[in-house]
Amino acid sequence: MWIELQTPPEPPPAAVSPQAHVRPAWDLTLALINATVQLDQPDGQGTRTAGTGFLISAPRPDGTPRTVLVTAAHVLNQMPDKQARIGWRTAQPDGAWKFAPEPLAIRDFDDQPLWMRHPERDIAVMEIQAPPEFARAAIPLGWLADENTLAAYQVGPGDELFALGFPRGLSANRAGFPILRVGRVASWPLSPVAAFPSFLLDFAVFPGNSGGPVFWTAAARSAPGRPEPDHPFIAGVLTQEVLVGQDRLDLGVVIHAVYVRQAIAMLDAPPWP
Repeated sequence: MWIELQTPPEPPPAAVSPQAHVRPAWDLTLALINATVQLDQPDGQGTRTAGTGFLISAPRPDGTPRTVLVTAAHVLNQMPDKQARIGWRTAQPDGAWKFAPEPLAIRDFDDQPLWMRHPERDIAVMEIQAPPEFARAAIPLGWLADENTLAAYQVGPGDELFALGFPRGLSANRAGFPILRVGRVASWPLSPVAAFPSFLLDFAVFPGNSGGPVFWTAAARSAPGRPEPDHPFIAGVLTQEVLVGQDRLDLGVVIHAVYVRQAIAMLDAPPWP
């Protein structure tokens, strides 16, 4: 569950590429950090179930704004009570941050889930009312990879991807920000997605990481000469670690982001048969 090069001459203004104004990779990474939250539920015995979620801005068909929480379905399934907690963070006037978790209803009065689960994959989505600053931080729907993204940008074995999460419920600091990790794609092939719905990432996974975004930014290393996107993309959702018996292999299973797209689409349509 869970957790340098000589500088070339500057071109004349008319020749400046639009890419010259792309934000630095660290800034794009911060966008993902700001959109990632901890989910947990105390069990009343001094322990808690913890996982990771992230926010997507997915307007309704009529164009009205909507914030959608994405996580692994098993994270919510393993929280038996009607309410979980979502770890909002509040900026303070002095520049500090305050961790301010609030209740999040995940089941109705009849104990029916308030989230939508993908019918085939360990993906859950639900519309939530997020504080304004978090609604603004939600990642655009277009940043979710589709069926062709990884192939189009030639993502393959050994390429780096980043992951955000809360391993064993641990945050990066007292403000509740997620921990950033890096791993390398550890499996092949990655497409077609319908045939290979998940892929492996070489990094240590812990309870609490589940539901976190696995993503690419320009800071990630890959083979030279490959095409590079003009914005980051979420490649998928971390859903589990790989175990053989009791042995941890330090591998994570990542479900392709196209299934998040599909689950969000289900919010606006009847459930699939």
